[in-house]
Amino acid sequence: MFRPLIQGWKRLPALVPALSVRSTSNGSNCRLALANKVAVVTGSTNGIGFSIARRLAQDGAHVVISSRKQQNVDRAVATLKEEGLCVTGTVCHVGKAEDREQLVATALESCGGVDFLVCVAGTNPLVGSTLRSSEQIWDKILGVNVKAPALLLSQLLPHMENRGQGSVVLVSSVAAYIPFPRLGVYNVSKTALLGLTKTLAVELAPKNIRVNCLAPGVINTDFGRVLTEDPAFEDHLKYVFGMQRVGQPEDCAGIVSFLCSPEASYITGENIAVAGWSPHL
Repeated sequence: MFRPLIQGWKRLPALVPALSVRSTSNGSNCRLALANKVAVVTGSTNGIGFSIARRLAQDGAHVVISSRKQQNVDRAVATLKEEGLCVTGTVCHVGKAEDREQLVATALESCGGVDFLVCVAGTNPLVGSTLRSSEQIWDKILGVNVKAPALLLSQLLPHMENRGQGSVVLVSSVAAYIPFPRLGVYNVSKTALLGLTKTLAVELAPKNIRVNCLAPGVINTDFGRVLTEDPAFEDHLKYVFGMQRVGQPEDCAGIVSFLCSPEASYITGENIAVAGWSPHL
């Protein structure tokens, strides 16, 4: 009964061995799972991105921090260096090609290569109707939230290939599954990231580069204030989903570090919700 299936498997490219090989950072007895690794994290000077950058650095990686404003980069780098963590920073508006090139150059000059890319940077300049959104709004949101991660990865890909393996984490949102009424174009952009994850996971599997996606729920950040500033919103979450609290940026950090680690070497193409409840149901 299984012979046709087995014969079909034999005709497929040898992807599984490449993905299932467990790797270590500079020896099997290394204490930190991400030691000697380099991570580029966009949108990482506050909120979810900053917590992810801190966690990756705590787990041994050299982290390249970036965001649109120099003062924010300087503050984040100084904070993490005071904690004894290994970080570098540069300004990067991911929607600008020249800034993406500078981010790549900084990572290579400072660290000599790149192992992980975590795309957190996102934008939502409009709270309102989807069909009343201008073409400029559509271009900006899709350009920053969807196109930029793909273009940045294309620039980093040769350097990740040189390392022999890699991990990419795209940050989407539960809005991809259950749209927020006033965030129409943003919802669409986050849904597109789910498809981008699946597509890139298949394309990059032969190169031993894994691509996964994080879908945070309602997280207590500046970006999420459009929801959390409503005093009735938390009560709504408790009533509908049984949630007892709004999420914190730190709730998203551990899973990203795991997805970059050797422990996740057989996980790719997954969209993982960190929301206090499952939006898949």
